[in-house]
Amino acid sequence: MSEPQPTQPQSLLSIVAHCDNFSVSEEKITPGGEKLVSWRLTPDLSSPVLGLLRPCVVDQLKLESSNVWNFSLSGTSESISFASSLDTPAKRTRVMKEMCERWRDTGLWPDQIGPKKWRAEMYPIFRNPFGKRDAPLAEDGEVETGDDSTNYAFMMERAACALVGVVTYGVHMTVYEGGPEGEFIGNGDELQGYRIWVPKRARTKQTWPGYLDNSVAGGIPSGLGIFESVVKEAMEEASIPEYIVQVEYVYRLRVPPHVPLQLKPSDEEVESFELLELPEVESRIRAGLFKPNCAVVLIDFMINHGLITPDNEPDFLEIVTRIHGRFDYDRW
Repeated sequence: MSEPQPTQPQSLLSIVAHCDNFSVSEEKITPGGEKLVSWRLTPDLSSPVLGLLRPCVVDQLKLESSNVWNFSLSGTSESISFASSLDTPAKRTRVMKEMCERWRDTGLWPDQIGPKKWRAEMYPIFRNPFGKRDAPLAEDGEVETGDDSTNYAFMMERAACALVGVVTYGVHMTVYEGGPEGEFIGNGDELQGYRIWVPKRARTKQTWPGYLDNSVAGGIPSGLGIFESVVKEAMEEASIPEYIVQVEYVYRLRVPPHVPLQLKPSDEEVESFELLELPEVESRIRAGLFKPNCAVVLIDFMINHGLITPDNEPDFLEIVTRIHGRFDYDRW
């Protein structure tokens, strides 16, 4: 696998725009002219919208069993939902598992769900993607409880989530040294005095191989809490003992000068770690060497630490707004 090559220096806004790259009109038409279809939980048109489906996926679903999928047309607005008989999370989970595995095995969308892209990890899907996280553990996804009153709707294979346009979730933790309690200067050289632990993704990763990443990052599988996910990823990817995460801030872990913390790979997902001065981190961000969402997390780190401000960044307000967007969810 070849190394990612640096680009010409990019603006921070263009880096954010690379990640915040989805928008849709009231008619659910993308800037590229593609008409998307709402995926609802039930046939009721007031039912929550779970995701947005591209035409090629809609066409494939129309070939599936009518006992599983319902197709509705209200005026010019089309929607797809689970059939009314799929009225519990366990039933929906079983249907999605069978279908996604069959699509994988028959060669559909190999760049998204082919054997080399398959993660064998279950992600929770919620009625309200910005609501309560109340999903069970992945191993309990097919256990029938009869309860369909939670925000949790079902779970599905991680690799297939992008294919059906649902919201997924991840955790990031920036591990850094220096800062206000140490060497913060505040005289125009604000980036000086901070050092960040930066991992390089393994070249065998299914996505973004060889790119730079955040100190600790990973998806949140079904049933695992946000803090639990941070601890899990810290141990698995960076060899950070659990007790260190517990006594420091989650998401941004400042390493005090007296703590001899050395990040090193603990699994096959990370190739190496470097402790980089923040100006070098920013330079590599602008050169496009970071995985895009990780670059955005680091830009947010610099904003929250007062290192990127309206005074030194002309696109400050647009950057802040786009980092904390909602994917035009109200138009789904």
